[in-house]
Amino acid sequence: MDGVLILDKPAGMTSHDAVNRLRRITGERSIGHLGTLDPMATGVLPMLLGRMTRLAQFYLHCEKEYQGEIRLGYATDTYDATGEPSGPAVAVNCPEAEIRAAAAGFVGVIEQTPPPYSAKKISGVPAYKLARKNQAVELKPVRVEIKELEITAVQGDVISFRAQVASGTYLRSIAHDLGRQLGVGGHLASLRRTAVGEFGIEEAYGLEKLDRMEAKPSTDLMSDNEYYVNSQISQYLRHPRTLLPVFPSITAPPETLPRLLNGNPVNLPEFSSAKMVKVFRNQTDLIAVVQRVAGTLFQPKVVLGCAEGQTVETAKESTW
Repeated sequence: MDGVLILDKPAGMTSHDAVNRLRRITGERSIGHLGTLDPMATGVLPMLLGRMTRLAQFYLHCEKEYQGEIRLGYATDTYDATGEPSGPAVAVNCPEAEIRAAAAGFVGVIEQTPPPYSAKKISGVPAYKLARKNQAVELKPVRVEIKELEITAVQGDVISFRAQVASGTYLRSIAHDLGRQLGVGGHLASLRRTAVGEFGIEEAYGLEKLDRMEAKPSTDLMSDNEYYVNSQISQYLRHPRTLLPVFPSITAPPETLPRLLNGNPVNLPEFSSAKMVKVFRNQTDLIAVVQRVAGTLFQPKVVLGCAEGQTVETAKESTW
């Protein structure tokens, strides 16, 4: 099964757990996600299925949008509500104007230190593994970009916010650093991702809806880990023409298909100014993403379709 499905991840589940659940629901073994969500967080988690996993490289730097709450009064070791308090709670008497002014200082390109409980590696070891063993975690600040950080409400010690950030930004660190700047400590109390690139929460599906269509174990000569592909799930997949909207699309003439599917360059005169182009066999079958190398000559960057005599599995493994 090839496609893109937008999942509304529930709280209490890792992104890896969500991938495993979708494997059981769809029967597709090759699934990847775009952008890890912490277990506490909910919201948009785009899933790439089958050959569509090869499109992940085009989404590495896409922006993300969030809504959430920061609780002032104490920090935690994980920088969110799942961690242990780093010290005693203190009274919060921060004027709203002071909170808004402090938050405004985070907007733009800033240096941010990732949380100690994160996947950032220290000498090849994820920081969270060291933190769980009570070992010292010293992460270097990294440059991130916060496009927008809007305080939508302040009620006592709880700050509601909306944020738009570049890839690699930790909302937990924003909460921690804001609390520290205000002098009262703070942590991320809740977080919901509302968009990843072109994918929004309005088109996301909950697992409880998809669970009702779980693929059944096969009784054929297959291993215990394999399942029938659930064709019902196709109604929830994103239409291929809507993917990567910044790239123009073309339906390939029949005579160019063999060259494209074998990874050979083709001429596309109508796209002399485009850098990347999506190529379709018909209205729905995305077969390649090509990159301009010179003039109107385009070289396949990713091939998703099958050439003559080629199986789906070997097409998945092909790289040009």
